[in-house]
Amino acid sequence: MSIKLVSWNVNGIRALSKKEEFWEWFDNTDADIINFQEVRSTKEQIPEKLADVEGFHKSFNEAEKKGYSGVGTYSKIEPVDVVKGLGIEELDGEGRVLRIEYPNFILYNIYFPNSGTGAKRLDFKVEFCNALLKQIVDLKNKGKNVVVTGDYNIAHNPIDVYNPKNCEGKSGYLPEERSWLDELENAGFVDTFRMFDEGENNFTWWSYRTRARERNAGWRLDYFYVNEEIKGNVKSAKILNEVFGSDHCPVTLELDF
Repeated sequence: MSIKLVSWNVNGIRALSKKEEFWEWFDNTDADIINFQEVRSTKEQIPEKLADVEGFHKSFNEAEKKGYSGVGTYSKIEPVDVVKGLGIEELDGEGRVLRIEYPNFILYNIYFPNSGTGAKRLDFKVEFCNALLKQIVDLKNKGKNVVVTGDYNIAHNPIDVYNPKNCEGKSGYLPEERSWLDELENAGFVDTFRMFDEGENNFTWWSYRTRARERNAGWRLDYFYVNEEIKGNVKSAKILNEVFGSDHCPVTLELDF
Protein backbone atom coordinates (compact mmCIF):
# COMPACT_ATOMS: atom_id res chain seq x y z
CA MET A 1 0.00 0.00 0.00
CA SER A 2 1.40 3.35 -1.05
CA ILE A 3 0.82 6.33 1.28
CA LYS A 4 1.57 9.89 0.19
CA LEU A 5 2.13 12.57 2.82
CA VAL A 6 2.53 16.33 2.54
CA SER A 7 3.71 18.88 5.08
CA TRP A 8 3.31 22.65 4.73
CA ASN A 9 3.77 25.63 7.01
CA VAL A 10 0.87 27.69 5.70
CA ASN A 11 1.64 30.91 7.64
CA GLY A 12 -2.02 31.36 8.58
CA ILE A 13 -4.64 29.05 7.12
CA ARG A 14 -7.35 31.71 6.96
CA ALA A 15 -5.20 33.98 4.82
CA LEU A 16 -3.98 31.09 2.67
CA SER A 17 -7.50 29.82 1.99
CA LYS A 18 -8.27 33.12 0.25
CA LYS A 19 -5.55 32.51 -2.34
CA GLU A 20 -6.32 30.81 -5.64
CA GLU A 21 -2.93 29.12 -5.76
CA PHE A 22 -3.73 27.23 -2.56
CA TRP A 23 -6.96 25.78 -3.95
CA GLU A 24 -5.29 24.97 -7.24
CA TRP A 25 -2.86 22.85 -5.27
CA PHE A 26 -5.29 21.45 -2.67
CA ASP A 27 -7.94 20.40 -5.21
CA ASN A 28 -5.36 18.57 -7.30
CA THR A 29 -3.10 16.93 -4.73
CA ASP A 30 -3.13 13.14 -4.51
CA ALA A 31 -1.82 13.18 -0.94
CA ASP A 32 -3.42 10.80 1.54
CA ILE A 33 -2.28 12.80 4.57
CA ILE A 34 -1.83 16.60 4.57
CA ASN A 35 -0.10 18.24 7.52
CA PHE A 36 -0.32 21.98 8.12
CA GLN A 37 1.73 24.05 10.56
CA GLU A 38 1.34 27.63 11.78
CA VAL A 39 -2.40 27.36 11.22
CA ARG A 40 -3.00 30.34 13.56
CA SER A 41 -6.68 29.54 13.90
CA THR A 42 -9.07 27.81 16.24
CA LYS A 43 -11.00 24.86 14.87
CA GLU A 44 -14.12 27.05 14.80
CA GLN A 45 -12.32 29.70 12.74
CA ILE A 46 -11.24 27.32 9.97
CA PRO A 47 -12.76 28.65 6.72
CA GLU A 48 -15.97 26.85 5.85
CA LYS A 49 -14.67 25.44 2.58
CA LEU A 50 -11.78 23.76 4.44
CA ALA A 51 -13.84 22.81 7.47
CA ASP A 52 -16.40 20.99 5.34
CA VAL A 53 -14.10 19.40 2.76
CA GLU A 54 -15.21 15.81 2.22
CA GLY A 55 -13.14 12.66 2.28
CA PHE A 56 -10.76 13.68 5.08
CA HIS A 57 -10.52 12.99 8.79
CA LYS A 58 -9.51 16.32 10.34
CA SER A 59 -7.44 16.85 13.49
CA PHE A 60 -6.29 20.16 14.99
CA ASN A 61 -4.24 21.32 17.94
CA GLU A 62 -4.50 25.01 18.64
CA ALA A 63 -2.49 27.34 20.86
CA GLU A 64 -3.93 28.85 24.03
CA LYS A 65 -2.96 32.24 22.57
CA LYS A 66 -5.36 33.17 19.77
CA GLY A 67 -3.99 33.61 16.27
CA TYR A 68 -0.70 31.90 17.13
CA SER A 69 1.02 28.67 16.17
CA GLY A 70 -1.24 25.60 15.76
CA VAL A 71 -1.15 22.46 13.61
CA GLY A 72 -3.74 20.55 11.62
CA THR A 73 -3.83 17.25 9.73
CA TYR A 74 -6.23 16.18 6.98
CA SER A 75 -6.18 12.44 6.42
CA LYS A 76 -7.95 10.15 3.99
CA ILE A 77 -6.83 7.28 6.22
CA GLU A 78 -8.76 6.90 9.45
CA PRO A 79 -6.45 7.32 12.43
CA VAL A 80 -6.19 4.64 15.09
CA ASP A 81 -5.55 7.33 17.71
CA VAL A 82 -4.94 11.10 17.91
CA VAL A 83 -3.02 12.75 20.75
CA LYS A 84 -2.49 16.49 21.13
CA GLY A 85 0.88 17.59 22.44
CA LEU A 86 3.84 15.80 23.99
CA GLY A 87 2.04 15.21 27.28
CA ILE A 88 4.19 17.79 29.10
CA GLU A 89 2.14 20.70 30.36
CA GLU A 90 4.82 23.36 30.15
CA LEU A 91 5.55 22.47 26.52
CA ASP A 92 2.01 21.95 25.22
CA GLY A 93 0.31 25.33 25.56
CA GLU A 94 1.27 26.51 22.08
CA GLY A 95 -0.51 23.83 20.06
CA ARG A 96 2.63 22.60 18.33
CA VAL A 97 2.16 18.83 18.16
CA LEU A 98 -0.27 16.31 16.76
CA ARG A 99 0.62 12.66 17.29
CA ILE A 100 -1.49 10.48 15.03
CA GLU A 101 -1.31 6.72 15.02
CA TYR A 102 -1.98 4.76 11.82
CA PRO A 103 -1.84 0.99 11.27
CA ASN A 104 1.75 1.09 9.94
CA PHE A 105 3.32 4.08 11.70
CA ILE A 106 2.94 6.91 14.19
CA LEU A 107 2.97 10.37 12.63
CA TYR A 108 4.12 13.52 14.39
CA ASN A 109 2.98 16.77 12.80
CA ILE A 110 5.03 19.48 14.52
CA TYR A 111 5.52 23.21 14.38
CA PHE A 112 8.84 23.44 16.22
CA PRO A 113 9.48 26.55 18.33
CA ASN A 114 11.53 29.40 16.93
CA SER A 115 14.50 30.20 19.15
CA GLY A 116 13.70 33.88 18.69
CA THR A 117 15.63 37.11 18.38
CA GLY A 118 18.77 36.93 20.44
CA ALA A 119 18.05 33.25 21.12
CA LYS A 120 15.63 34.30 23.85
CA ARG A 121 13.59 31.08 23.45
CA LEU A 122 16.50 28.74 22.80
CA ASP A 123 16.17 27.02 26.19
CA PHE A 124 12.48 26.35 25.54
CA LYS A 125 13.25 25.02 22.08
CA VAL A 126 15.99 22.70 23.32
CA GLU A 127 13.71 21.38 26.08
CA PHE A 128 10.95 20.81 23.51
CA CYS A 129 13.28 19.03 21.09
CA ASN A 130 14.82 16.82 23.78
CA ALA A 131 11.40 15.80 25.09
CA LEU A 132 10.35 14.86 21.56
CA LEU A 133 13.54 12.90 20.96
CA LYS A 134 13.09 10.88 24.13
CA GLN A 135 9.51 10.06 23.14
CA ILE A 136 10.26 8.94 19.59
CA VAL A 137 13.32 6.94 20.63
CA ASP A 138 11.15 5.13 23.18
CA LEU A 139 8.63 4.33 20.44
CA LYS A 140 11.37 3.19 18.08
CA ASN A 141 12.83 0.92 20.78
CA LYS A 142 9.38 -0.62 21.23
CA GLY A 143 9.32 -1.56 17.54
CA LYS A 144 7.05 1.27 16.41
CA ASN A 145 7.60 3.05 13.11
CA VAL A 146 7.76 6.83 13.43
CA VAL A 147 7.41 9.68 10.91
CA VAL A 148 8.26 13.17 12.16
CA THR A 149 7.30 16.03 9.88
CA GLY A 150 6.77 19.74 10.01
CA ASP A 151 8.57 23.05 10.19
CA TYR A 152 11.59 22.26 12.35
CA ASN A 153 12.77 25.88 12.34
CA ILE A 154 16.30 24.49 11.92
CA ALA A 155 18.58 24.46 8.89
CA HIS A 156 20.86 21.51 9.52
CA ASN A 157 23.97 21.96 7.42
CA PRO A 158 25.65 24.72 5.37
CA ILE A 159 24.10 23.20 2.25
CA ASP A 160 20.66 23.92 3.74
CA VAL A 161 21.03 27.71 3.73
CA TYR A 162 21.62 30.22 0.96
CA ASN A 163 24.55 32.02 2.60
CA PRO A 164 26.03 29.94 5.45
CA LYS A 165 28.54 32.53 6.63
CA ASN A 166 25.85 35.18 6.86
CA CYS A 167 23.54 32.80 8.75
CA GLU A 168 25.93 32.05 11.61
CA GLY A 169 24.50 33.20 14.91
CA LYS A 170 20.98 33.51 13.55
CA SER A 171 17.92 31.79 14.96
CA GLY A 172 17.38 28.50 13.15
CA TYR A 173 21.08 28.04 12.46
CA LEU A 174 22.48 28.09 15.98
CA PRO A 175 24.97 25.37 16.98
CA GLU A 176 22.59 24.04 19.67
CA GLU A 177 19.78 23.67 17.10
CA ARG A 178 21.90 22.07 14.41
CA SER A 179 23.52 19.66 16.86
CA TRP A 180 20.07 18.46 17.91
CA LEU A 181 19.45 17.28 14.35
CA ASP A 182 22.78 15.44 14.59
CA GLU A 183 21.43 13.77 17.75
CA LEU A 184 18.22 12.87 15.95
CA GLU A 185 20.16 11.16 13.17
CA ASN A 186 22.54 9.47 15.59
CA ALA A 187 19.48 8.07 17.37
CA GLY A 188 18.50 6.25 14.17
CA PHE A 189 16.31 8.68 12.23
CA VAL A 190 16.77 9.55 8.56
CA ASP A 191 16.33 12.83 6.67
CA THR A 192 14.32 11.39 3.79
CA PHE A 193 14.91 14.22 1.33
CA ARG A 194 18.66 13.68 1.51
CA MET A 195 18.16 10.03 0.58
CA PHE A 196 17.34 11.22 -2.92
CA ASP A 197 18.99 14.62 -3.37
CA GLU A 198 22.29 15.76 -1.88
CA GLY A 199 22.44 18.88 -4.03
CA GLU A 200 22.57 22.55 -3.16
CA ASN A 201 19.85 25.20 -3.43
CA ASN A 202 17.06 22.97 -2.09
CA PHE A 203 15.10 25.30 0.16
CA THR A 204 11.63 25.32 1.74
CA TRP A 205 11.44 28.82 3.25
CA TRP A 206 12.20 32.26 1.86
CA SER A 207 11.93 35.58 3.65
CA TYR A 208 9.26 37.88 2.26
CA ARG A 209 11.91 40.62 2.27
CA THR A 210 14.25 41.42 -0.62
CA ARG A 211 12.51 39.10 -3.14
CA ALA A 212 14.26 36.14 -1.52
CA ARG A 213 12.12 33.50 -3.24
CA GLU A 214 12.65 35.07 -6.63
CA ARG A 215 16.40 34.79 -6.02
CA ASN A 216 16.07 31.38 -4.29
CA ALA A 217 17.85 32.85 -1.26
CA GLY A 218 16.25 30.44 1.17
CA TRP A 219 16.62 27.96 4.01
CA ARG A 220 15.59 24.30 4.26
CA LEU A 221 13.52 24.19 7.44
CA ASP A 222 10.83 21.59 6.63
CA TYR A 223 11.53 17.87 6.83
CA PHE A 224 10.23 14.34 6.87
CA TYR A 225 12.33 12.16 9.19
CA VAL A 226 11.63 8.43 9.62
CA ASN A 227 13.18 5.74 11.79
CA GLU A 228 15.90 3.90 9.92
CA GLU A 229 13.98 0.60 10.10
CA ILE A 230 11.55 1.86 7.44
CA LYS A 231 14.14 3.57 5.27
CA GLY A 232 13.50 0.86 2.69
CA ASN A 233 9.80 1.76 2.63
CA VAL A 234 10.56 5.32 1.51
CA LYS A 235 9.83 5.64 -2.21
CA SER A 236 10.24 9.39 -2.68
CA ALA A 237 10.74 12.64 -0.79
CA LYS A 238 10.44 15.97 -2.56
CA ILE A 239 10.30 19.73 -2.15
CA LEU A 240 7.38 21.32 -4.03
CA ASN A 241 9.00 24.69 -4.58
CA GLU A 242 6.64 25.48 -7.45
CA VAL A 243 3.72 25.71 -4.99
CA PHE A 244 3.08 29.24 -3.71
CA GLY A 245 0.84 30.83 -1.11
CA SER A 246 3.08 30.92 1.97
CA ASP A 247 6.67 31.88 2.78
CA HIS A 248 7.23 28.10 3.00
CA CYS A 249 6.52 25.52 0.30
CA PRO A 250 5.22 21.98 0.83
CA VAL A 251 7.44 18.93 1.22
CA THR A 252 6.34 15.38 0.46
CA LEU A 253 7.02 11.78 1.43
CA GLU A 254 5.83 8.57 -0.20
CA LEU A 255 5.88 5.35 1.79
CA ASP A 256 5.09 1.83 0.62
CA PHE A 257 4.00 -0.84 3.09
